Amino acid sequence: MSTTELTHPATGMTHSEMKEFVRNHFEEFVNRQNLAIADVNFAPEFVDYGSDVPPGLPPGPEGAKQYVGGAMKKFPDIHVTIEDLIAEGDRVVVRNTWRATDPASGVKMQFAGIVIWRIAHRQLVERWAYLEKPHPQG
Repeated sequence: MSTTELTHPATGMTHSEMKEFVRNHFEEFVNRQNLAIADVNFAPEFVDYGSDVPPGLPPGPEGAKQYVGGAMKKFPDIHVTIEDLIAEGDRVVVRNTWRATDPASGVKMQFAGIVIWRIAHRQLVERWAYLEKPHPQG
């Protein structure tokens, strides 16, 4: 029995490659605070349907950079930990935990979330997310 993974025609990746791509995306974009990687990882047609996204952000990589850049300004030490990654079809589901320090109070904050990414042509093209409100770590 062969264990060779097949490349998904829409994504251009295997499920393992898709999961590694998303893991690396979080590491680079959030944990290393490299906003420029958005121009590589997000497709020009990227659309964010996340319940956490403020209205009025532009589509494509620029909206993602503005949103995450705003979070970095509010929480300069923000860090995300991937708890689970599941790939199916052209999507990757992520369960994650975010941690940061409120600079005004020094209180350590955290929140958890579930994100679904759709990948096409080796880029992120859609995102759906449900995140808790930040609350003190407890």
